[in-house]
Amino acid sequence: MAENTVNVSIPRRWIVGMHAAGALLGFGAAFVIGPLVTWLLGLAGDAPGPLRLAAGLPLVWAIPVLTLAGLGVGFWFAKEWQKENGTITTTPEGVTVHRAGSNRYVARERIGGVFTDGRDLIVTDSATNELLRVNTDKVLVDRLRDAFERFDYPWQGTRDPHDHAFATWVDGSGLLDARTHDLLRARQRALADKRPGAAEDARDELRNLGIAVRDRHGAQQYRVIRRGE
Repeated sequence: MAENTVNVSIPRRWIVGMHAAGALLGFGAAFVIGPLVTWLLGLAGDAPGPLRLAAGLPLVWAIPVLTLAGLGVGFWFAKEWQKENGTITTTPEGVTVHRAGSNRYVARERIGGVFTDGRDLIVTDSATNELLRVNTDKVLVDRLRDAFERFDYPWQGTRDPHDHAFATWVDGSGLLDARTHDLLRARQRALADKRPGAAEDARDELRNLGIAVRDRHGAQQYRVIRRGE
């Protein structure tokens, strides 16, 4: 790692640990799958086909087969964990988020505040406009703080300093204009349909209007920063 570059991502040892945990669970399943299926048959008269198939394997085969299956599950979860968090690169010049095959950069001179809020990492300018909001795992918070403080970024802690200014969105409320409602409605549909790209596009448009948006307790919350022209 270059002296003036800090990359924050899920540590390799945690990924290996997840692989090992999957394999261990598969190994243990080889010994309990038979009694589990017997219990299900006695309770409900049936059991899922894959469980019945696994229970029918001799132990000498069940151990390697289920261990490998558990290892595969561990690999899948680890890959998704890495994909969800990506890599955040911090340098004296700026911050870059590498995620899902795309990169997003914010120059240092634009940054007025950096903080985490739940599972979000937020970067704002001096007027508190959100320049960046990305999901990040809580286990990375300490490493992110160290990276930003190393280069004298204005780290503001692990709670949104503007938390009091957020309100829960109510569709049709007279507190917002029609365009803002349209964008929040479109983002809500995109999230429900699992279209993260469309949801992020709506967030970008809201940001251009001076609206910060976050998701809390199954609802969208917004903060008005400035009105667009």
